[in-house]
Amino acid sequence: MSDDLLIRLLVFLGLFVLLAIAERLLPRRKLRWSRPRRWLTNWGFSLLNTLTLRLVAVALPLLAIGAALDAQSRGWGLFNQIQLPDWLGLILAVLVMDFAIWLQHLVTHKVPLLWRLHRVHHADPDLDVTTAIRFHPVEIALSMGLKVGLVYALGAPPLAVLIFEILLNATALFTHSNIRLPIALDRIMRLALVTPDMHRVHHSVHRDEHDSNYGFALSIWDRTLGTYVAQPREGHDKMTIGLAWQDKRPTRLGWSFLLPFGRK
Repeated sequence: MSDDLLIRLLVFLGLFVLLAIAERLLPRRKLRWSRPRRWLTNWGFSLLNTLTLRLVAVALPLLAIGAALDAQSRGWGLFNQIQLPDWLGLILAVLVMDFAIWLQHLVTHKVPLLWRLHRVHHADPDLDVTTAIRFHPVEIALSMGLKVGLVYALGAPPLAVLIFEILLNATALFTHSNIRLPIALDRIMRLALVTPDMHRVHHSVHRDEHDSNYGFALSIWDRTLGTYVAQPREGHDKMTIGLAWQDKRPTRLGWSFLLPFGRK
């Protein structure tokens, strides 16, 4: 587990490059805003978030995988109290953590203070693979704190946490990517998994549409809990991405960073 950071970084970078190439070859929508400017802003957020997690690690030395190792050594958490086959514990832990992220995502839309932070992500006026890394640093810090608490409560196996972290990053990149999948393939995939077309609905300017399709990896939570919307009412080509008051300001890093603190 000592190489978990390198493993996650290599998977992230490799998948990012592949999806960025795929977006060029098979774009789903024509992007309306300057790609270099948006990418500079979104990567700027990624850098700020990396630095934020470094600071969080000072106050909270054990982040997700470290927390899993610590809980395992101390016998803390649900999965360390019950006897399950390793494979079953692995699957159940990943499922519970995926549901927890779905629930967290829903809450960020329903609690006004959290929505002020989360709307930085939704303010991106176009949707592509870099939107997956556009989150406000405060939201990232809060999310990590909740994740660490969940890992301790579950006593999730360290390998399950590693798999989940890789899955979370990979599915975020995939579902935000601007790639065109064959309609038949999309229809089959979304029976179990979130697809780019499914998640794009979540980035609609219409509130009823962006209050839907909260899933990151599995589509079953939205399908079974009444938050699933199959398609945007205006169609994928004509729908508007972002927020109702959208303009060019969210393409700027400084303006976007200050967005939660009193703007709009």
